[in-house]
Amino acid sequence: MKNEKFMPNLYVVLTHYPVINKRGDIIASALTNLDLHDISRAARTYGVKLFYVVTPLSDQKVLAKKIIAHWTEGAGAAYNPDRRSALELIKVKDTIVDVAEDIKSIENSYPKTVTTCARRYPASIGYAEFRGILGSGLPHLLIFGTAWGLAESLISEADFVLEPIAGMTGYNHLSVRSAVAIILDRLLGPGK
Repeated sequence: MKNEKFMPNLYVVLTHYPVINKRGDIIASALTNLDLHDISRAARTYGVKLFYVVTPLSDQKVLAKKIIAHWTEGAGAAYNPDRRSALELIKVKDTIVDVAEDIKSIENSYPKTVTTCARRYPASIGYAEFRGILGSGLPHLLIFGTAWGLAESLISEADFVLEPIAGMTGYNHLSVRSAVAIILDRLLGPGK
């Protein structure tokens, strides 16, 4: 059954730079095949307009484009059209600034940026509040990080910081693909 609900003007990015390692050093992390597949499928399911993958590393861009091409142009496209329709949402960019510029070229305005983090920030917004903000129809870019999370500089420059996912225990170290699925469902799932 087709979802007739309002479809928000939402874009998602998974950035591999600038992120931090477990010591807090700023690094560029490696791409993960499963992240491309699972996040694009979640994005397609919840009506995200585009899913960006950010990496400044040439070899990682080549890898991403090879994986995407297999499922959108190659044998994988014929074998699994559903996977193709999800991976067609992916665009590979060098920086978050490049992503914002690409969205501006589509929307004629820059997106408001919303970062995610496993740590709570004093000015964090909740899911209900963000759903209300999405109702404006303006473009928003939901930013996820790899490794041990987004660099503080990226978080501090964002328009909003989304509250962390809280489970039933003190453990809080989800895979980014799990976090994306949970957050998209909390924002855009049935009954929201």
